[in-house]
Amino acid sequence: MSKDGTFHMSARFTKKDREYLLGETLLIGLIGRIIYQYPESEQRAWFQSLIDSDAFAETPIATKPGDMAAGLDLLQKWSHAGITDEIYSEMQSDHLRLFIGAGKIIAPPWESAFCNEARLTFQEQTLQVRNWYRRFGLEPEKIYHEPDDHIGLELTFMAHLANQALLAIDKGDKVKFDELIEARKQFLNEHLLKWAFAWCDLVTKNARTDFYKGMALLTRGTIAHLAEHYELQFTNEVVG
Repeated sequence: MSKDGTFHMSARFTKKDREYLLGETLLIGLIGRIIYQYPESEQRAWFQSLIDSDAFAETPIATKPGDMAAGLDLLQKWSHAGITDEIYSEMQSDHLRLFIGAGKIIAPPWESAFCNEARLTFQEQTLQVRNWYRRFGLEPEKIYHEPDDHIGLELTFMAHLANQALLAIDKGDKVKFDELIEARKQFLNEHLLKWAFAWCDLVTKNARTDFYKGMALLTRGTIAHLAEHYELQFTNEVVG
């Protein structure tokens, strides 16, 4: 950044680095927020703003055929229908059914629940993820009351690391940039790639609304896109 406030890209970074990270920050941050939060009545205006801005027309990173495109198609269908009282009520009911549940939770949004047959939470994975957050100066608002390994929080953390990498580019700090990119790759490989596809499949199969079915497909496609971008090995198989 020069004295006049204009940005000059360092020769050690490319314009593509910055554009991709910015796109990731926006897309993954949005997905993480939507999945994590129950659609309270006061949030209805925010969802309407997503429709008004045509947020699901395309993604800020290249949209690939398959899950990403299919997810956007469903979200566009939802957008075109508009948020009536009935549609918003259906969204709230679907969120409750899928992620909270009066009894058995259909698609538990916590990593640890996918790592043991009893679907227990607050397990080893929860502590591992908590340590990742603390390493980069973060702590969930509901720590000790809700597992830290919620998929919405894990995606938000990935967006945070992308944003910090952008700041490193602006400062011309290649060492910090490399550290953050390596952290993103490691966290993706050690956590999200171990369970997120299975969670997305449960949501896709059980969601009653185009909104949550579309979000699950978009999430699945985005995580696969990230893994491919960072050249990580993964198995993107549909769960039985």
